[in-house]
Amino acid sequence: MAKKWIQKAIKHPGAFSKQAKAAGMSTAAFARKVLAKGSKASTTLKRRAVLAQTLAKLRMKRKSRAK
Repeated sequence: MAKKWIQKAIKHPGAFSKQAKAAGMSTAAFARKVLAKGSKASTTLKRRAVLAQTLAKLRMKRKSRAK
């Protein structure tokens, strides 16, 4: 596994956060809405939502290791 895969996975930093803010939601809530069954979101937006959830999990793991 590449050491800096996250940097390569994020092609447009802040794009998902900007869309979530425009929708008046947090990134986590917006990701759940986008990935909900029957959502008509674009493929790109769905991929960004999945990546946002993955990065949130990594962040939680890092916080728990720091304690």
